[in-house]
Formats: sequence, structure tokens, C-alpha cells
Amino acid sequence: MNPILLNPGPVTLSARVRNAMLRPDLCHREPEFATLQNSIRNRLLGVYGLSPASWAAILMTGSGTAAVEAMISSLVPRAGTLLVAENGVYGERIRTMAERHGIATVTAHSDWQGAIDLAGVRAALAAHPQVTQVAAVHHETTTGRLNDLGGLAALCREFGVGMLIDAVSSFGAEAIDFDSWPIDGCAATANKCLHGVPGTSFVVTRRAALEAADARRSLYLDLGAYLANQDGGGTPFTQSVQTFYALDEALAEFFEEGGWTARQARYEARQSLIRDTLARLGVGTLLAPGESSCVLQAFRLPPGVTYARLHDGLKARGFVIYAGQGKLAAGIFRISAMGAIGDADMQRLQEALEAELKR
Repeated sequence: MNPILLNPGPVTLSARVRNAMLRPDLCHREPEFATLQNSIRNRLLGVYGLSPASWAAILMTGSGTAAVEAMISSLVPRAGTLLVAENGVYGERIRTMAERHGIATVTAHSDWQGAIDLAGVRAALAAHPQVTQVAAVHHETTTGRLNDLGGLAALCREFGVGMLIDAVSSFGAEAIDFDSWPIDGCAATANKCLHGVPGTSFVVTRRAALEAADARRSLYLDLGAYLANQDGGGTPFTQSVQTFYALDEALAEFFEEGGWTARQARYEARQSLIRDTLARLGVGTLLAPGESSCVLQAFRLPPGVTYARLHDGLKARGFVIYAGQGKLAAGIFRISAMGAIGDADMQRLQEALEAELKR
């Protein structure tokens, strides 16, 4: 039996997504590839009902981090300044990306266990009128926190700046308000809430924002080159064809199952079951109720239980959980609800958690 992955990506695949990778070998310069690529791009815009006249889904071969870096390096104008609202590993990674590309950067930092400091963002925007965009992580998987991007969007509108969103761990399962948030770009990946495989990532960008930025700091991560080629039915570089097949099938499955709201409801039900099971076993959550994403929760390791022991015991029973990061590594573990997980799997997980935490 294949293990059930409860880590925050890659996910446990459905049989139809796995089998999609067995489709015929395909050259990325053939018209059949253009058809496949266009199908995926249109379906990605359909996840949140976006118009292709104003928005573009730009596909690339690489992890979610590649998409985030492409977004940062391509959408911050040459003379622009980026404000990074950070409260975890992935917000801090955005700051590092910007600095590596020589982008002028301002930071509004919060403790990893805290929410984005909106007062700090306001103060930074007031003190640095040269800021052109604010970057933030939607679902910060360091702690499982779903950041308040509605509050951040209100500040961005007030100060007339755009938003760059790392939605790698939220796209397809959490609300993203493309209509009222001043989003310039939103980076995500195939192998999380969309239930595809690693290797394909993408940026959903406002076409006008990419055109206005005119900032080409990278060759491989140049969103402008990808967009020009993909709008014309091509691709600037060799794409991972088999992972494209998998994403196309995963998106078909996604819409058949009811779209992002249905996926969110399914994740919430799983997380509620996991949370209640662990609460009965004396295991508490890192964050207060209502602060976590439906995708992932972080739990405090109980006294006398190490992560290694819990991980290895659950793995032997067919489940893979995830460790904490950095300064949280010794004190927490994380469980995701993504992937093709059935009711019987959830029942087995409850039994496995009880067995391992009681021994």
C-alpha cells in the first residue's frame, strides 16, 4: 500500500492523475503540446473565474519557489521598491529573493507565531512612499497560519501599491479575492491544493502589471518571455511534459469535484477530525482556533514524545507527517489535509495517531 502523504506537498495522487503521466511522449514544440498548455492555462484562470483579457496564467517547469522568484523578479519594476510582510520561513525567503536580485526592499517583520503586523505595514508604507508593491505569503506553512490578506489589501489600496502573493499552499483551497485585492501577481504550484505532481508551477498575473513592470532580471524566470511565447502557442524552454499531463488531469478532477469551495470544505472536515482526535489524546494546536488554513495545522509535541519517534511510528503505519522548521523544529509537528485521501484512510489515521501517542 502506498503511504498517505500528510506533509504540505507533494500530495497523495489519485489513480487518474498518476495514470495521466503515462500518456504518449510529446515534444514541447508540437501543436499537441500547445493544446495541452492552453488547456491548463485556461483551467487555472477558471479556478477563481478570471478573464483571460485581463489575467494570464503563466506556466513554468520548477517548484513553487521558482514561481515565487519569477513573480518577484519580473513584476517589481526596475526602479521599484518591495515591502515584504513576513511572519515565517517563506516570507523571509521572499525577502532573500528580492535582495539577491538587487531589488530595493523594506521589511515588516512579525514573530513566526504571530499574524502579519498590519500596523507595521502601515508605518512602513507611510515611511517609504517609494514602495511599489507589498509581498506576502497567504498560507504560511511554517505555522499553518492563514494570513489576513484582506486587511493587507485594504492598506495596499489606501497607499496605491500592488500585491504580490505567495499562494503556493493556498491556491485552489482558500479564498483569493482577485476582484477587490490589488493583485499584480499570485504564485502557486501544481503539487499542493490542485493535487498534481511536483515539477510544474505558475504565476497568475494581471497582464497590465507585467507590461508596466518591464523588469527582466532573469533569463529562465522571465515571466514576460513565458507570456509572449505561451500566448503564441509556444514555450521559451523545454517544459516537463508529463507533469503537464498530470496537472491537466488534476484540474479536470478539481472541477468535477466542485472547485475550490468544495476542496476547502473537504480539507476543513479532515482537519476537524485530526484536531479532535489529537485533542482527545492531549495534543494541542500551535495556533488558536480559526487562525490556521484549512490546508495544514501545526501541533505541539506532547512531553516525552520526539518528532522522530512520532514520524517513524506513523510512517510504519502508512502515514507521513512533517516536522517543524527552524526554531520550531523541536516543539511541533505538522499535518496537511491535501491529496487523494479517503474516509477509510482517515479512520486508519485516527487509529495510528492513538496507537503512537499512547505507547
